[in-house]
Amino acid sequence: MIVDVHSHLFGCPDHLGPDFLAQAGRARSDEVDLTVRWQEYAASAPSDSRTIVFGGKARLSDLWVDDESVAAYVAEHPDRLVGFMALDPTQPGWQDEMRHGHRALALRGIKLMPMYAGFDPGDERLDPLWTYASDHGLPVLMHTGTTFVSQAPLEYARPVLADRVARRFPEQRLILAHLGHPYEGECIAVIRKHQHVYADVSALHYRPYQLWRALMLVQEYGVWDKLLFGSDYPFTTVDDSVAGLRAVARIPSPAGLHGIDEARLESMISRDSLALLGLNDG
Repeated sequence: MIVDVHSHLFGCPDHLGPDFLAQAGRARSDEVDLTVRWQEYAASAPSDSRTIVFGGKARLSDLWVDDESVAAYVAEHPDRLVGFMALDPTQPGWQDEMRHGHRALALRGIKLMPMYAGFDPGDERLDPLWTYASDHGLPVLMHTGTTFVSQAPLEYARPVLADRVARRFPEQRLILAHLGHPYEGECIAVIRKHQHVYADVSALHYRPYQLWRALMLVQEYGVWDKLLFGSDYPFTTVDDSVAGLRAVARIPSPAGLHGIDEARLESMISRDSLALLGLNDG
């Protein structure tokens, strides 16, 4: 079984504003259709896979997917999908949205987009968010790494910002998206330090040199067990992500350097991330 911890729900143009869509063309060299269709996702993933799906909320970046849409999408495929709410704590009413997403919509985790929304996730003013998530066992997946949105401040994209959160809330399950690219080394330092902080490898395989170098660092620092598989659908698919990871693992290493341990890579691809995140009971 494959667990995809990083899958989006977008309905264009209902959830993505014109500014976001105009800039999204820079995300990939080839054109990407960001409208999510279950049939297309399911056709590009193993039939027994499980998937964490979320929308996104970031007024600064012209992106807003209401949690009701995510809950409805999950309800159509409850055997395959696990829904997360999204929060933009720069906007009024976010704490009410958090309680509603958890209590009324039964969403089981939280997606944060600090750079896209323009906030520091380690700001102590957000402790009510982390306290609620920790007290109720809600894992948080947080975007880290680069972006194509020009107004999104890169200082809020750094994986090291999660260190302050993990020190204050050591039991909080936290996933740093995209292995923090291009700050992979910084991301590895954070996940190595904190027991319940992980990183996903979504949306990396189409930059093979960057991914190869990152996986070499993962191996050298001994953090294979802290990596989770993710696709970043609809920017790419599960099948393409798996094939891309395997292709990168087969790249010959220069003389004097170890290769990528393909067995450890396969263990990561098939890892039961839901169990690690405390989500296997639903």
